[in-house]
Amino acid sequence: MSVIPSAKVSPLILRPAVSRLLLIALFAEIGYAVLNISTMQVYLRDDRKFTESVFGFVLVSYLFFEAVFKGPMGQLADRFGPKRLMLIGPSLSVLTAILSLCVPHTGGQPMEFLAFLGLRAIDGIGAAMLWPAAFSAMGAAVNDDERQQGMSLLNLCYMLGIALAFPIGGILNDVTGVKWASLILAAALFAAVAICVWRLMPDVHVQHTESAEPAANIKDLLASLKQIPAYLLLSIVTFAGIGFPMAIFKLFSMDEFHFSETQVGGLIFPGAIAMAAASVPMSKYGERIGRIRAVHVGMGMCAIGLWFIAIGGFLPFMRHWWVLAACGIPVGIGFLLTIPAWMATVSDIDSKRRGANLGAVMTAQGLGAIIGTPIGSALYDKLAFVDIHGEVNKHAAHYAPFVGCAACVTLGWLIGLRLLRDPQARSLPTPS
Repeated sequence: MSVIPSAKVSPLILRPAVSRLLLIALFAEIGYAVLNISTMQVYLRDDRKFTESVFGFVLVSYLFFEAVFKGPMGQLADRFGPKRLMLIGPSLSVLTAILSLCVPHTGGQPMEFLAFLGLRAIDGIGAAMLWPAAFSAMGAAVNDDERQQGMSLLNLCYMLGIALAFPIGGILNDVTGVKWASLILAAALFAAVAICVWRLMPDVHVQHTESAEPAANIKDLLASLKQIPAYLLLSIVTFAGIGFPMAIFKLFSMDEFHFSETQVGGLIFPGAIAMAAASVPMSKYGERIGRIRAVHVGMGMCAIGLWFIAIGGFLPFMRHWWVLAACGIPVGIGFLLTIPAWMATVSDIDSKRRGANLGAVMTAQGLGAIIGTPIGSALYDKLAFVDIHGEVNKHAAHYAPFVGCAACVTLGWLIGLRLLRDPQARSLPTPS
């Protein structure tokens, strides 16, 4: 008898208002991920001659401004309606994608670097406009008892958008033979999204609800720091680990396995589809075994898979693409088991501070990723070991971000085992 429930197609997807919103969110995130995560690192290294250390900071610019502006943009979406924000955000990124091609080539000089920092900052603001507004629009499109399911579908679109960006952008670059082709694709995707929002989305104003994506201000963050310090610490540590390989994953596959961009996408695509299919069953399985236990088990699986990847830097027989793919299975399953249980547990700690606590956790996650990303890129670029023959071992440097990732996730797992307890088993003080 199977203990994991089978997946079912959500009836929400069949509703026109919901399906349009999901498709808009999916294609928008594909655009943002193609531009900032899949293409930018290859374009900056191969066309612009930037080093890995430098474009790590370019990605941080995008992540930082997205994290900082999500709160204010969520408030603007409540005030002016989600349609306006979802129209402006992608429209800004149409311009940034095109302007990226217009920045003068100077071989990675400071002004060129600053120009890309600024353009990626605008992309981050555009993404910050899109996602809180999309969550707000979803809250208005579904009934109260369907809101959690609607939010889960939007989160799934976010994850799928990132995963699909690699094969879509990679195939286009390989077919055209140039590294900037995906910048044009991203601009076209953003333009299509803006047109669809303009023509297909109703212009409604919605009230912010505690189930929609929350925004944390400084006062809320400090209050949550007193109430859920273990969750915030775990969020920063774990997502710092996730940030380590974020900027270099595509280059890692190209440098270590000599993959083309299309092959990198082919490596990621099956896993992305499998994760999409398993997301609902795994979240239900997490509810069955208990949320805290699901966090512990899921993070343990992630740590084990990551360490098996990381030791490839020291053991040559582990340096194969199929090892990376096989070890990615427990990492993916652990991720699907952990995240929904983690967020649901935070949500249930204090019903009067649900939005603030969730917002604080999301802020801590973003801060962690911002910390880890430049460190991982610098390790990939600068770290070097000299073997007994006097030759530089770049394999160790290439695998170093995965060592950092595995170490941080393991530390987060140990923190979780020590500090996370069932919130139902204790009484928490409610701030006045």
